[in-house]
Amino acid sequence: MPPRPARAPGASDGSAFLTWLRTPRPQALPGVWRFGHRPRPEEEAERVPGRQLLSGAVIAFLVGWLIWSLLWNGYLGGWWLLPLYAMIPDSWAEPHSFASVVVVYAYYVLIAGIVMVGVGRLGRWGEIWRRYGPPAWRRAVPGAVPAPAPEEDPAAWPALRAAGAHDAAERLAADARSGLMRDVDHARIARAWQGVQRGRHSLATFTGAVLSHGSAACPHPSGARDLPVRQARHDLVTGQVRIGTAADDARNPYAYRGTGLALGPDLLGTSLLAVGPAGSGKTGSVVRPLSESLCLHALAGRAAVVVVGAAGADLGPADAYDVVVRIGNPDSVYDLDLYGGTTDPDEAAVILAEALAGDLTDQHQGGDTRRSTTVLAQLLGPFRAVHGRFPGVPELRQLLDGAPGPLAELRAGLRAAGQESLLRELDARERQQGRPGDVGGVLADRVALLDRPAFAPFFDTSGQSRPFSLKALDHPVRVRIDLPQRGHADASRMLARLVLAQFTASVSVREDRSLFACLVLDDASGVVTPEAVRGVQRLRSAGAGVVLTLRTLDDVPRPLRGPLLGAIGCRMALSGLTPWDGQDFAEVWGKEWTEARDVTDRQIIAETPAGKAVHMLRRVITGKAPTARAVTVRQVERERWSASELAHAVPAGHAVLSLTSVKGEHAPPLLVDLRG
Repeated sequence: MPPRPARAPGASDGSAFLTWLRTPRPQALPGVWRFGHRPRPEEEAERVPGRQLLSGAVIAFLVGWLIWSLLWNGYLGGWWLLPLYAMIPDSWAEPHSFASVVVVYAYYVLIAGIVMVGVGRLGRWGEIWRRYGPPAWRRAVPGAVPAPAPEEDPAAWPALRAAGAHDAAERLAADARSGLMRDVDHARIARAWQGVQRGRHSLATFTGAVLSHGSAACPHPSGARDLPVRQARHDLVTGQVRIGTAADDARNPYAYRGTGLALGPDLLGTSLLAVGPAGSGKTGSVVRPLSESLCLHALAGRAAVVVVGAAGADLGPADAYDVVVRIGNPDSVYDLDLYGGTTDPDEAAVILAEALAGDLTDQHQGGDTRRSTTVLAQLLGPFRAVHGRFPGVPELRQLLDGAPGPLAELRAGLRAAGQESLLRELDARERQQGRPGDVGGVLADRVALLDRPAFAPFFDTSGQSRPFSLKALDHPVRVRIDLPQRGHADASRMLARLVLAQFTASVSVREDRSLFACLVLDDASGVVTPEAVRGVQRLRSAGAGVVLTLRTLDDVPRPLRGPLLGAIGCRMALSGLTPWDGQDFAEVWGKEWTEARDVTDRQIIAETPAGKAVHMLRRVITGKAPTARAVTVRQVERERWSASELAHAVPAGHAVLSLTSVKGEHAPPLLVDLRG
């Protein structure tokens, strides 16, 4: 199939953009797609069954007919004609008077109308008209959004006019009307205006750029103003991307049923975990739309995104990213910095120890990698002091193996430089080498996974390549990292831990935390460690978040499942989940108080002919046998979603999603149709 067009055909005059921009976006519950949203009541209105509704309407009509017949034939007397006799003059009562005929029949019509209105309300004719009449036949077609007042029209840029930048506002409004502005342009310029309001840029510089370039002002460093292709529905005014529709299911709150479900930085700031087997839609329904949305936010200057996945995964075209790191592919333009761009040996040792041995530490939440960090720091510090750089993969492997040549060279260089403290570090490493419990050999074996011919051109520290460092997340950059999972699965998991450790370390020291940073990790198997869980817990206050996907929670050590689900704010269980995985979700989602109604029906047996006739009429109207009902209502505490329901009651293409925003707002677990 050809790619979906970015905009409707024939909308070059800007009308489509203005309609999109002026569409109302009311405040709504967390996760609701706000574009054109119409809020629903909190509770569902009681719906009368169709058979009972039609039967009641027919009976009401017959009652009205009977009342009119009794009035017309005089069985109820002539009292209802007294107002007529009191209002008309005696001269009109002459035989064959045209005026008297008109007034009398008008009065008859008035009385008949009063009777019809009364029985119509009694028989709910209005509800029948809305449910079965023309209003139900016509599909809801969104009408044209009327142009609001200039001071409320977002296309007129009222904030710029209020600040005195009338010329810039006029130029942007003209570009919007002529079709030169896109949603990314609007979001990017709005972000630049926020920088002016916060004092990061001057008003004169902003106004000059807008007057010179119009809607192309304040460009992204790449110069791109849109993605090559979009597959999901995006709304950059609210920052949301639509991922599905809340199912019309009794387990969903009534206010959510049938509404669109969307995610944005306000929800991703608490991180997202999606668990489901292969083929359940994690990549196509979750990772791809979120990656697109974050790339659009990066083009608008609002976010920095790093997408990590297997080579060949459907993560979007390469043109949608500024930096594409293809580890193991000789055609890759960019390399990956093994040390995260830091110059501090201790910081580099912490990050590298987490990547190499994070999965080998005590898997309880208090476990750490201090021993591995100490070993690496004892080698990285002396090497950098002698060579002015960190060691490459082959050099680091030799140092961890305790090769005499490299260690002797380091010792001689330190003595020549007079680095006595670093000499003591090197001596301590040599004393510990080979002793029981030394982790140097384990680290050397892990580094050997990267010292392969396929990775020979990568992880270079001599300055001959173009390494990418996650220190660049201070800027709105779009990065994709392809991991060589085919043939190098262990190395790929180790590199994924490295990227996650570098991400959590770099985003916590950023100066501009208004720039949302997000790491999207497609398949986080073997990545969740005690230090990773602690890092995820710190992301919310740092203006960052992670998106993790797993095939099963069995890929996470048992002691870390509870802390991981507790640290993640948005949790998604896709169809096909196993009961033991569903049990973990059921525990973290907890229980709620509900009303349990125990209904007992006892059939009523009529003994008289009149009773039997009434029962027959009741059966015809309601379609049920006459019964006496006893109802017992109890308050009970039940799981929101049980493990059995998560494993067997979630249809294909659906997921159960709970949401938490950075402001602390919650949405209960919702059954979502990811195909809607």
